[in-house]
Amino acid sequence: MKPVSRILPLAAAALSLTLAACGDKKDAGKGAPPPPTVSVITATAGQVTITNELPGRVEASRIAQVRARTPGIVLQRVFKEGGDVKAGEVLFRIDPAQFQASVDSADAAVARAEANLAQADLKVRRYKPLLAAQAVSQQEYDDALTAQKQAGAELQSARAARKNAGLTLGYATVTAPISGRVGRALVTEGALVGQNEATPMATVQQLDPIYVTITQSSAELLRLKQALAKGTLKSAGKDQARVTLLTEDGQEYPRTGKLLFSDVAVDESSGAVSMRAEFPNPERILLPGMYVRTRLEQGVNESAITVPQQAVVRGAEGASVLVVGSDNKVSSVPVKADAATGGKWVVSSGLKGGERVIVEGFQKTKPGGTVNPVPWKGPAQGPAAGGAPAASAAAAK
Repeated sequence: MKPVSRILPLAAAALSLTLAACGDKKDAGKGAPPPPTVSVITATAGQVTITNELPGRVEASRIAQVRARTPGIVLQRVFKEGGDVKAGEVLFRIDPAQFQASVDSADAAVARAEANLAQADLKVRRYKPLLAAQAVSQQEYDDALTAQKQAGAELQSARAARKNAGLTLGYATVTAPISGRVGRALVTEGALVGQNEATPMATVQQLDPIYVTITQSSAELLRLKQALAKGTLKSAGKDQARVTLLTEDGQEYPRTGKLLFSDVAVDESSGAVSMRAEFPNPERILLPGMYVRTRLEQGVNESAITVPQQAVVRGAEGASVLVVGSDNKVSSVPVKADAATGGKWVVSSGLKGGERVIVEGFQKTKPGGTVNPVPWKGPAQGPAAGGAPAASAAAAK
């Protein structure tokens, strides 16, 4: 039995040595792991329109308050509240009986004055040959001339009174001063209006085109002017400055607007400068008082370097990008990227052009590591977010 006891430990040791040798050969067959793959773009300079996103309020392009210009009782409201009206369209009717009577009285006064003038003219024509024959005195002829002039003046006064009475009668029919959309009626039938004051009756607002009042801080405007003065930016041009608009729900308004003017003073309370843009509004989507965001083209940088927004990492020390060198090693480069356009950051300092910037794969590497760079293909196309990814892809290209 002793020989068997010796054989078993020897066999076990041999088996252990055999397994260890196999393990060493297996481990020896494994090499170092391959470098991680990251997506990169090559930073290149190109012409970029500098666009600033600014807050704004929608305002009607024209506002007219409809007021009673003559006292009386409202007989009828003709218009439909909230509907569109044209200039000169009847809105209210005020009781015209008293004003019609004044017109009739003025007509009679004019007729009487015309008769008096005709009589005075005849008397002058009769006296003129009689004066030559010394049948009437010079005083009588002069009195006839004076009476003729007085009759003419009375006729002019009567005609002016008739015109005034006609205007008052016309004011009894209240019409729209401008074309636009009329709001709710401020008075009802039976109301006494125009008594010692011009009573407000309704408001008409022109909504097409419509204005958007934009505010920009004076500091931003000053930086823009300095960049234009240095030649870093070129003006987008007064006639070429386009304005796009984002409504309160974040959707882009389908029609572009144009910048009309910039105010010449800074608001002391807010430190902002007001600008006005005009937008077509045929569907009446934009209504006065709406809060909107506007994208205003304010300059052109002809040698701007842009990178996708996701390529810029922002931390406590500022913004930076990860750059892949010629040896495929990663380094962190601080950059300054304060302006955005088309889903990209405009890098004003830190990059010179030609660098390979990591866009995807940040989590796979860190500065000092080695990577396998491949060209970035852009964001995936899809219907999500109302087509925003597709827009970003177009901007990245």
